[in-house]
Amino acid sequence: ISVVLRLYLQATLSSLKMLDVGKWPIFSLCSEEELQLIRQACVFGSAGNEVLYTTVNDEIFVLGTNCCGCLGLGDVQSTIEPRRLDSLSGKKIACLSYGSGPHIVLATTEGEVFTWGHNAYSQLGNGTTNHGLVPCHISTNLSNKQVIEVACGSYHSLVLTSDGEVFAWGYNNSGQVGSGSTVNQPIPRRVTGCLQNKVVVTIACGQMCCMAVVDSGEVYVWGYNGNGQLGLGNSGNQPTPCRVAALQGIRVQRVACGYAHTLVLTDEGQVYAWGANSYGQLGTGNKSNQSYPTPVTVEKDRIIEIAACHSTHTSAAKTQGGHVYMWGQCRGQSVILPHLTHFSCTDDVFACFATPAVTWRLLSVEPDDHLTVAESLKREFDNPNTADLKFLVDGKYIYAHKVLLKIRCEHFRSSLEDNEDDIVEMSEFSYPVYRAFLEYLYTDSISLSPEEAVGLLDLATFYRENRLKKLCQQTIKQGICEENAIALLSAAVKYDAQDLEEFCFRFCINHLTVVTQTSGFAEMDHDLLKNFISKASRVGAFKN
Repeated sequence: ISVVLRLYLQATLSSLKMLDVGKWPIFSLCSEEELQLIRQACVFGSAGNEVLYTTVNDEIFVLGTNCCGCLGLGDVQSTIEPRRLDSLSGKKIACLSYGSGPHIVLATTEGEVFTWGHNAYSQLGNGTTNHGLVPCHISTNLSNKQVIEVACGSYHSLVLTSDGEVFAWGYNNSGQVGSGSTVNQPIPRRVTGCLQNKVVVTIACGQMCCMAVVDSGEVYVWGYNGNGQLGLGNSGNQPTPCRVAALQGIRVQRVACGYAHTLVLTDEGQVYAWGANSYGQLGTGNKSNQSYPTPVTVEKDRIIEIAACHSTHTSAAKTQGGHVYMWGQCRGQSVILPHLTHFSCTDDVFACFATPAVTWRLLSVEPDDHLTVAESLKREFDNPNTADLKFLVDGKYIYAHKVLLKIRCEHFRSSLEDNEDDIVEMSEFSYPVYRAFLEYLYTDSISLSPEEAVGLLDLATFYRENRLKKLCQQTIKQGICEENAIALLSAAVKYDAQDLEEFCFRFCINHLTVVTQTSGFAEMDHDLLKNFISKASRVGAFKN
């Protein structure tokens, strides 16, 4: 019993689930094999028709319509098949964001910043307004800085450094760069003003505005405010950072921006929202804009995550109990109060409900290290550390577990009933065949050559393991060729495998000229040869 308990515990090591990237329509262009290799992914573009993803071996691939060269491949050709982004070879992505053009801002795990794509408003930060067809390393004013977070508005860019400083560049018609003017900013510029001596811990961008949360939990805002998305109680644009005074005494941990609305999450798990509300994206039960922070009632449980994206009017939140809610624009409808979904993560809300179907953050597709009971049993086959029984076959040991063998096989149920030995000698079958049999009891599958499968067919017949018998026949059918056809036919006759016998016979007839010239045919058993010729003549094999 202790063995079973140990196997069960190993089966329930973790309950982590792999994100299902297949929910985003663009991923239907990838094969199942390609999807299983994805480790990180970002879906972007005005129709959700572009994607960048990294694989388990840290290669970066892109796919889609390639507007303004936003795939970074050096051209503007769309691609229906994933293409590797060789210019970022060896770089590991820490975070990534995208604009409406689209343009891309990416930070590596080493804190470097790369940008490419649409650049009509200098949002790439490279001092030009030429679209960037390949990733460009942005180092001006950032050369000694390590960037830890990036955010994009429609046509401006924002980054946060490890020492709590914020830099912005790009489109500035509404003061979204925070420089105090409305002149576009061609290179990274530190956002100062009342952020000068503050340590920023997280950032976000709406379509044309910016948010920064400092280590004290205060929120600072700047940029476009026509819908009240700055939360300042008015609709006037703000060209430099300004504290959201209405949140006085509330410690904010996270901020998320939609197209023209804002969500914040407090340290007590409460959500506040403000800004545009024409789709119900504030979750207040109506469609009236709010220029002050307004509490959002999701459920009594604490909220641990909020989600929004500057290209959508959708909001989402996740509770401590794992419930995921959404509100706002939902496939053409307006959901004005938080609605409980059947999802397990906020990412799926944007894949299935948002327009366009994009990702609100860089998806991290964690490997699923949860082992099912079946997977755990597979791992324990021939494991000397947990086994309580070993078979000695051809001078080699095969390690097994008595309780599992009794559960899985009628033969062992009786033979091991009162057997307290921990070693069983086996001479009737070869080592490869007996090992394959025991492995089958752990895995429900076999992996053998057709010739070895014949030996296992013998064993399966002897132990009356009918399912194993069928698997052996299947393996033999898949591996038949002119050279081994007669040997396999002989085995089928010997073990009374009638379906297999018929299959091998038909194969021999269809390849008669070659089969009759093999050594197997020359050494064929007399009775079998006689029956073969008789049957072959009945089906007209010898007619000219």
